[in-house]
Amino acid sequence: MRLSHRTGALVALVAVLLVMLAPDAMAGTGGTEFKNVWTLLTGWIEGLLGRIIAIVFVVVGLVAGVVRGSIMGFVLGIASGVGLFAAPTIITNIVTATL
Repeated sequence: MRLSHRTGALVALVAVLLVMLAPDAMAGTGGTEFKNVWTLLTGWIEGLLGRIIAIVFVVVGLVAGVVRGSIMGFVLGIASGVGLFAAPTIITNIVTATL
């Protein structure tokens, strides 16, 4: 089935009108019920548990690098550990950024 140019133009016009009639999206300030979960998870990641997981990443990457005969496993382990430790700060800065 092939649409004519008029049908395509009509569909495009309706789409534009629907977009123009849509209400503005506003960022919510709610979600305070999840603050305890965020605090708990960031505490784990930035605390002793996060450091243990980061060390495990490094050790597994080192072993994988030795087995494969490449340093890339070690580099990936270091990058994963640093990424895990820095993730809460990065997420917080992205979410709270202002324009």
